[in-house]
Amino acid sequence: MPPRDAAPQPAVSLRATVQLPVRLADGTEAHALAHSFHGLIDGKEHMALQFGEPGALPLVRMHSECLTGDVFGSLRCDCGPQLQEALRVLKEEGGYLLYLRQEGRGIGLYPKLDAYRLQEQGLDTYAANVHLGHGQDDRDYTAAAQMLQALGVSRIELLSNNPDKKQQLERLGIEVAACRQTRVHANKHNLGYLRAKVNLTHHLLQLDHDDS
Repeated sequence: MPPRDAAPQPAVSLRATVQLPVRLADGTEAHALAHSFHGLIDGKEHMALQFGEPGALPLVRMHSECLTGDVFGSLRCDCGPQLQEALRVLKEEGGYLLYLRQEGRGIGLYPKLDAYRLQEQGLDTYAANVHLGHGQDDRDYTAAAQMLQALGVSRIELLSNNPDKKQQLERLGIEVAACRQTRVHANKHNLGYLRAKVNLTHHLLQLDHDDS
């Protein structure tokens, strides 16, 4: 991985753009353009979905892949509901969803499942990653900044509760002119996970008193 303060590489370009009708969880349809890219720094197949005609300050959601949450509806995290929320908002307002192939905060699917076992033994979501020899959060958003630049976007409103995303993007030359928090998607299975995000990495989540 490049240093987190590294400048985005200039050689990224759009590879292809295709129509992608999307069925949302509520049964409604949205129409998006799916963009793929040449030259992303990490060589992964990240994708950008464009909704509508984004304006001068487009809304952007950077969503890291979560197979268990996005596809299978896992209740151990809030990834699936956050993805669906972002799709609904982008359908209504326009903007971009950057779908980043960074499973398990960048450690991969199998290690993430190993981390789940450690969480069942009492470790929090970050301590489990560290116990497995990884960082608390190994995600690097250089490719996301490259994707935005290839799309001609340099100034955004960011849809996120994670302050690290804003900080990394700004170091990479993307102006985050505004931030918008997502809703809190709490359930009895993910409360410890959400508390860890608030207490350890300062996510902007307002948990109810009964939940904290």
